[in-house]
Amino acid sequence: MDQFIVSARKYRPMTFDSVVGQRHISDTLKNAIKSGHLAQAFLFSGPRGVGKTTCARILAKTINCFDRTENIEACEKCESCQSFNEGHSLNVYELDAASNNSVDDIRTLIDQVRFAPQLGSKKVYIIDEVHMLSSQAFNAFLKTLEEPPSHAIFILATTEKHKIIPTILSRCQIFDFNRIDLNDMVRKLDEIAKKEGVTAEHDALHLISQKSDGSLRDALSMFDQMVTYAGNNLSYNSVVENLSILSTDYYFDLTEYLVKNDIASSLNLFNEILQKGFDGHHFLLGLAEHLRNLLVAQDHSTIELLSAGPQIKEKYAAQTINVSSAFIIKALNIISKADLNYKSTKNQRLLVELCLINLAELSSSNSDKQKIVNPVSSSESIKKKQPEIKNDPVPDALVEFNIAKKSEQQVVKVSEVEASPESMNNKADHSKPESETIMELAEIKKSTDSTKKMLVEYSPETEVLTDGVKPKSTITGESKLKRRYDLSALTGSTGIRSVIEANEIKSESYEGNEGDNVIRFTDKIDEEKLQKIWGDILKNYDERNEINLFTSLSKYPVELVEGHFLKIVYDNKSQAESISKEKSAILGKMRTVLRNDTLQIKLVISEMKLQKAYTQSEKLEKLIEKNPAISLLKVKLDLEPN
Repeated sequence: MDQFIVSARKYRPMTFDSVVGQRHISDTLKNAIKSGHLAQAFLFSGPRGVGKTTCARILAKTINCFDRTENIEACEKCESCQSFNEGHSLNVYELDAASNNSVDDIRTLIDQVRFAPQLGSKKVYIIDEVHMLSSQAFNAFLKTLEEPPSHAIFILATTEKHKIIPTILSRCQIFDFNRIDLNDMVRKLDEIAKKEGVTAEHDALHLISQKSDGSLRDALSMFDQMVTYAGNNLSYNSVVENLSILSTDYYFDLTEYLVKNDIASSLNLFNEILQKGFDGHHFLLGLAEHLRNLLVAQDHSTIELLSAGPQIKEKYAAQTINVSSAFIIKALNIISKADLNYKSTKNQRLLVELCLINLAELSSSNSDKQKIVNPVSSSESIKKKQPEIKNDPVPDALVEFNIAKKSEQQVVKVSEVEASPESMNNKADHSKPESETIMELAEIKKSTDSTKKMLVEYSPETEVLTDGVKPKSTITGESKLKRRYDLSALTGSTGIRSVIEANEIKSESYEGNEGDNVIRFTDKIDEEKLQKIWGDILKNYDERNEINLFTSLSKYPVELVEGHFLKIVYDNKSQAESISKEKSAILGKMRTVLRNDTLQIKLVISEMKLQKAYTQSEKLEKLIEKNPAISLLKVKLDLEPN
């Protein structure tokens, strides 16, 4: 039985021309050899499996070849080339820095650099994974790397260039290797498959190349695995099954369900995918990639951007007929939000299912818009769909608040809107064409929406505080909000229906915002309930280990003064600043639970801090007042205060 050699080693490039996907580097190195402008140190950086070490070995062999070809390639026949191919060349020294990264290893290397090559003109030192060297090893290597002997050339290879110190980088010629192009990799796999006698579908090789993420070594490893699994007949389905890749057929079917607003089928398909062991996040990313491909496939000039085989490209082009660009763009936005929230949510399956439901609803909303845009066939059908309009009288002022008070009355007026059913009915003339009627309906709805935004004008006696708006004179006693009117939404095509509601709602205060017709009511503040909420707030700060804030708030009891001021006492400026930062959070909690939006916080400095600081003499006088015997003791001992 012959010994099996993996394809990554068996088909490793032996010349510059056989290197896949790195033409810019191959040509540069060949020109350097031809002109004799070889640097003393090279740095090859790039992803794994793209040919860094391979190019370093080819460069070392070509430099020492005695009979290079006209194309600047090694002859593979001379003594130097044969010794290199057999693996016992004395002109090439390889060091794995991942396992030999100490100062002693570098010193051993430096000692060998002094010796001239026995065969050939150059001695090449290849250090792989050079970023794994310790900082001491890098420093020991600096001088030799900058001024090596004329016969020595260093080739450093790394996948993480950013980990190499700048002093090393400045002494090297840097070559950046690219990820191997998908088409180049497919051609290489197809070439190897023919040499191995394997019949492989083009889409199967495309899928292997996609999965390898630009690494030819990974692609060849997967190719060997697939041949072991499926034999000499490599199909697309066998690759999907063995590599645990979610087939594109699922995404094509799901897109059809979403476009048809078939939520049930979409959820069942997602459940089937989960039962096969696929991750929900992986499914979301795949769906986003599928929609992106659909967007690209809608234009023949961009269809070549698809990373897929010819048969898959045809399926994308066929599905784009039923999927609009607007749907794809909105769907990608929804999936992007779900992707951001996936890691933080606790119920990840529900998140994906809600995402699918929202995607299906996109097609539903589009169909509804289509119905609105297309006018009906006759004006009579429009009349049938119009609800009956009641000609309710509209008051002079749509909204008027009368707040009763013992000593004075404050009135909040809202801008008046003059409208009548007769005038609105005149706007809709059913004798006009259907398209004009539709446009008039849109204008009526637009005016209705603007009417809803009513401007609240406060009386001159109101004042603005830092935490809101309150009447300058505090409302006391039991006052009532007499009447409240609300403007209804558009209910028909021939006018606006105004609905007036009169409510008897007890309240002790009111608060209005400009452009807002929302009224927030206040309950009477219960002292016992206030103290309980305050205790919960202190407990919360204690549990969060906010010691300074907990100490500042718990040192003095909180009091309710002047009906709606929460008095908080502090000792120093630092405490006042920390309390002020939490002021909004405390007020929000208290107002919500106590149902009182007029509640304010009043910071007061402690009376102890306002006391005068006594001198030593004054302290002594105070002590003598309390105990006269201290004066006698002072005289006998001849004491004086410091």
